[in-house]
Amino acid sequence: WLKSWQARGWKKADKSAVLNIDLWEELVRLLDKHIVTFVWVRGHVGHPYNERCDRLATDYADSLAK
Repeated sequence: WLKSWQARGWKKADKSAVLNIDLWEELVRLLDKHIVTFVWVRGHVGHPYNERCDRLATDYADSLAK
C-alpha cells in the first residue's frame, strides 16, 4: 500500500486521505536506512510479539490521555 499511497499523494484508492501521514513518512525514512522484512500475523490470537506491540501501543496511548 505504501508505494501506492505515495504515488497518489498520500491518498487511498477511494481518494480519502491516508491517516497518520507523519508516521508513514517517518517509516519511509527509516526503511531507507534499514533492511526490514514485514511478516503478517493474525491479531489478537495470542501471538507473543503482536500482544507485546499491542501492549506497548496501548500503554503509550493511555499515557498521552493523562
